[in-house]
Amino acid sequence: MYAITIPEPGGPEALVWDEVPDPVPGEGEVLVEVVASAVNRADILQRQGHYNPPPGASAYPGLECSGRIVEIGDGVSGWSVGDEVCALLAGGGYAQKVAVPAGQLLPVPAGVDLRQAAALPEVACTVWSNVFMIAHLHPGETLLVHGGSSGIGTMAVQLGKAIGARVAVTAGTKEKLDFCAELGADILVNYRDQDFVAEVRQATDGAGADVILDNMGASYLERNVQALAVNGRLAIIGMQGGVKGELNLGVLLGKRAAITATSLRARPLTEKATVVAAVREHVWPLIEGGRVRPVVDRELPMSEAAEAQRLVEASGHIGKVLLVAP
Repeated sequence: MYAITIPEPGGPEALVWDEVPDPVPGEGEVLVEVVASAVNRADILQRQGHYNPPPGASAYPGLECSGRIVEIGDGVSGWSVGDEVCALLAGGGYAQKVAVPAGQLLPVPAGVDLRQAAALPEVACTVWSNVFMIAHLHPGETLLVHGGSSGIGTMAVQLGKAIGARVAVTAGTKEKLDFCAELGADILVNYRDQDFVAEVRQATDGAGADVILDNMGASYLERNVQALAVNGRLAIIGMQGGVKGELNLGVLLGKRAAITATSLRARPLTEKATVVAAVREHVWPLIEGGRVRPVVDRELPMSEAAEAQRLVEASGHIGKVLLVAP
């Protein structure tokens, strides 16, 4: 088979479409013939040498895929050869085949194209686990989503609205904010010329956001705490704005607020299976009912992964960029 390899860390040109050995499913795994994968910022960090796969995971990038099961490993039940699936991965999605733990498989939602289903697993699992399982967003609360037009952002907006929350977003262009509004976002903040703290406070009569989903990290830490409501919850899922920031604990204590920081990739298989099961139970019916949908900016051949990563790195997209396997 062919896969995207990274012989040496570097720029997008470091990605090489090369012939590699076929993976073999171990106990509790299935082998999926990949139809499509999707680009995530973690893939870019891996290419740069900053985010290695966890022990035992595929060395190839790609944190999600869609495709068809072609082989069943020992100890797997409930799945059959030929099933159309999508999957959360610890790596290996940029390839023609990938071995997947059975607990990280999802059926393709009814009404969703098999290729476009590759846009769902990572964003659905990230948003549901952070915003709902950890931060416990409730109907009537206000959710602030940074990077509202990203893959994770577009999923967070839709899920927030589906459960009855008020949703605020930040983005850097009118086009992106307009798209967020089409998805249902109520409060639109252009981070280039507006202060999200002031805008969210004004829109909530001074209360602030009950839950904030943040992909920036250090550069937004102080302002995120300022933007939180009393009993607010800040969920940090990225470090695009750096890794070290200052925190006024007095403000945090005064608001009785909480800060969490999580990633999916390195979690134990049992934890990831729990998240995937929750997504299947709670998110899949919303997709099949037409209330939530995958947002795909464009599809490129998997051999053009370098160009796809350039687009994502430059934030020149809305939603997900897919890589289609030959």
